Amino acid sequence: MADRLSIRCVDHIGNVEAAHLATTILMSGNPYLVYGTAWKNKRTAQYVSDAIHAGFRFIDTACQPKHYNEAGVGHGWITATQELGLKRSDIFLQTKYTSYAGQDPNNVPYDHHAPVEEQVKQSLAASLKNLQTTYLDSLVMHSPMDTMDDTLKVWKVMESFVDEGKVHQIGISNIYDSEKFQILYNEARIKPWVVQNRLYAESNFDTELRSFLKEHGVKYQSFWTLTANRNALATAEVKELAQAKGLTPQTYMFAFLMSLGYITPLSGTTNKGHMAEDVAVMERMQGGETIIADEKEQHLMAQLLGLPDAGFPDL
Repeated sequence: MADRLSIRCVDHIGNVEAAHLATTILMSGNPYLVYGTAWKNKRTAQYVSDAIHAGFRFIDTACQPKHYNEAGVGHGWITATQELGLKRSDIFLQTKYTSYAGQDPNNVPYDHHAPVEEQVKQSLAASLKNLQTTYLDSLVMHSPMDTMDDTLKVWKVMESFVDEGKVHQIGISNIYDSEKFQILYNEARIKPWVVQNRLYAESNFDTELRSFLKEHGVKYQSFWTLTANRNALATAEVKELAQAKGLTPQTYMFAFLMSLGYITPLSGTTNKGHMAEDVAVMERMQGGETIIADEKEQHLMAQLLGLPDAGFPDL
């Protein structure tokens, strides 16, 4: 197996280089990974700190105590940035508004009896407090509401947060119906900047939806990326492709998706070694290396994942 130790780039005075900060990465258009924080419970703060120390600069969470410890994310990024000499603007914080249907009824972070517009406002207030910040880089609707009318109500409130400077960008997650997304996109005054979905066979890898996103410049964040595709990643063919690039099958998968230009995978690993591996492949690509440039190799990887070439508009 390839040596996966990540080299965290620092300058001569010990500060992390500007090239590896969130704002610089976004401005450059370079690929990156997002650190996902679901199901980490009481160890969330430590894992987030570990991820930032490893080189992650983009953090995803949710105002959903059922599956996320948002306050732990706040403690984790604060601790890590203080230790590394980073600023708030060097880290990208993304969280989500989760409807009552997705909450633990015994631990809801807002008044679920209030109108939905007020619920969204209370959720944002809770997130800002938990994350110890005055603004969010991204706020995502965790899933569409039960009706399009309510989905648009939530979206309009999120748009108002952008107007007020409390949120920089807005998006939506767990939306697998391309037509439903297109309605939201067309109705929105402030367009979604991102869709975050599971990338797996059961949704046909979001073929139709991703084609629309790519055409309209909307980013696609993939979660459950490794777990949902573990059978393909265990094949001898993928292992051979990865080894030839000095990668593991998992980081080869990340490289494949990032090479498409509009897909940003989430990594939720709690293993420091795997964090280092993830950051290492990200830094190789940010440094200008084209890990997967051969079109035949892209086609082969698509086939090994179990999807036709049409499943990736780029191929």
